[in-house]
Amino acid sequence: MASGQFMTNKMKNILYILLLTTQVFFAQNGFERGNDFYKNAKYEQAVEAYESVLNIDKQQSAELFFNLGNCYYRLNKVAPAIYNYEKALTFSPNDSEILNNLKFAQKRTIDEIKVIPKVGFGKLLRDFTGIYQYNTWGWISISFSVLFLLCFCGYYFSQISLSKRIFFLGMFLMLSLVLVSVAAAIFEKSHAKNERPAVVFAEMVDMKSEPQKRAANVFVLHEGTKVFVKETLDSWKKIQLTDGTEGWIESSAIKEVK
Repeated sequence: MASGQFMTNKMKNILYILLLTTQVFFAQNGFERGNDFYKNAKYEQAVEAYESVLNIDKQQSAELFFNLGNCYYRLNKVAPAIYNYEKALTFSPNDSEILNNLKFAQKRTIDEIKVIPKVGFGKLLRDFTGIYQYNTWGWISISFSVLFLLCFCGYYFSQISLSKRIFFLGMFLMLSLVLVSVAAAIFEKSHAKNERPAVVFAEMVDMKSEPQKRAANVFVLHEGTKVFVKETLDSWKKIQLTDGTEGWIESSAIKEVK
């Protein structure tokens, strides 16, 4: 009886490994097929291949979304192109190639909404913490913690006064860097959680002063415009434009990036 149960569990483990391996294989296969289609200017087929990796295999990466954005850009589909570039930036926020292609796609949008730049200490802090994602900051803090431990061991076991001073200064420096990286991770995670960027997918939609169709129009938005979601109420979302203007829009008209 025990032997039979052991064989059953073993078979389950083998099937699980085979299933996982198959998923990885098809994800890579779909991505490579997408690349081949793109090289041959078959952009619609490339989109289907890349989308299969997302929908069937649930694989996500900056490269995948970047390639999808390029396909939609070639197909003159502004909103999907911008949306996928924005998705790619959530994985690699400082990638110059993604940022450059996003700017090209944004030039095809109709709405010309000014971007109010952040100034002062808040901008400096955001520019610093935005260098990496919060999980990367977490790994950085762990690395500094390990270095702090090594410095502590060096200080504890060293018999030479000069070495003790150097290791002590190293401990102080590593501890400071641990605190900075942890604070950066917390700040960046809070920012990622509270900021909800979205892209307008409707060809044209009215932004209302209140969450109802009879409310006064605040602005007319067009496909590809980037907005930030502030609140959700039934089938409406309160959004903010990059110039600070706020209003309500039907949820179906936009697609959130995160």
